[in-house]
Amino acid sequence: MQVDNFKIFVDLVETKSFSKAARLNGITQSAVSQQARAMEKHFDNLLIDRSIKQFQLTREGNRVYQTAKEILRDYEKLMSELMEMREVISGTIRISTIYSIGLHELPPFIKSFLTDYPSVNVRVEYRRSNLVYEDILHNSVDFGLVAFPEKTPQIEMIPFREDRLVVICHPGHPLANQTSVDVETLKNYKFISFDPDIPTRKAVDQIFREKNIETEPVMEFDNVETVKRAVEIDAGIAIAPQATVAQEVKQGTLSSITLNGTGFNRPLTILHRKGRILTPAMKKFIKTLTGKALPD
Repeated sequence: MQVDNFKIFVDLVETKSFSKAARLNGITQSAVSQQARAMEKHFDNLLIDRSIKQFQLTREGNRVYQTAKEILRDYEKLMSELMEMREVISGTIRISTIYSIGLHELPPFIKSFLTDYPSVNVRVEYRRSNLVYEDILHNSVDFGLVAFPEKTPQIEMIPFREDRLVVICHPGHPLANQTSVDVETLKNYKFISFDPDIPTRKAVDQIFREKNIETEPVMEFDNVETVKRAVEIDAGIAIAPQATVAQEVKQGTLSSITLNGTGFNRPLTILHRKGRILTPAMKKFIKTLTGKALPD
C-alpha cells in the first residue's frame, strides 16, 4: 500500500462519492472503484457494504479508514517537519472563497504573499458559502474564506478582518445625496437582495426583523457582482459590503450611504479543517492574512 492509496480511500469515505473522490485525486471514477477493490483484496476483507444503495463501510472498512487517516496525518506531519528543517517555503495553497472576498478582499494579500514567497502557487476557487464549508470538510482545499462564519465542529476558524455593510443606490436616486441613513428609511424603496441562503442576506434579514421592517425584494441574486449591476441600472437599492463597491463609488456608477447605528459589521473568517497539518507555506499565508504567526 502506498500513501496515495490511503488518500483515495479516505477521500472516498469522507465524500461518500466515487466521482468526488476521483475529482479530488485527478483520476477517473473507474480508477477509484478499482482502487477500493484492490484495497479489499490486499486486506482480504470487504471494506464497503455494497448490499445497500447508500454508501456505507463495513466494520473492517471503518477500521481501515481510521488507520488510513492516522497514516496520512503522520505523513503530512513528517513532510511539514522536513520542509521546516530545510526552511523550504514552497508548494501549492488551495483556497475556496465566496466571490466578494475573492474578488475584493483577497487580491492584495495574495500579491504581497507571492512577492515574499515566489516559489508558492496559490489557486483560488470562487464558490457559494455552503460549498466553501463542504470543500473544507472534504479536504478539497487547504483554506476557505467566508463572511458571517457558522460554527462547525470539524472546522477551525481564524478571524481575518471586518468589513461594513452599506446602502448602495444609483447616483440619481433620492438617497444618493445623503451621507448616512437610518435602516428604517429603506422600507420606502424598492430593494434588491441576495438569495435567501447567502449569509449576508441572512444577516440583513436579521437586521430587518430586529427593526420590525418588512421588505419584499424586487430581485434576488447569488453574488454581489450581479446585485451591483442591478443597482447600477436603478432597479432598486441594496445593502452590500463596503469593500465590494469601492471601485464603483470611485467611478461614480454607484453611491454608497452609511447605515446609522451598530450591528452592520461583516466579519470575515479563514477556515481550515481541524487537525490539519499546516505546511510552512500555509503558516506563512495565514500570517500574511492576519498579521500574526500561528502558535506552535
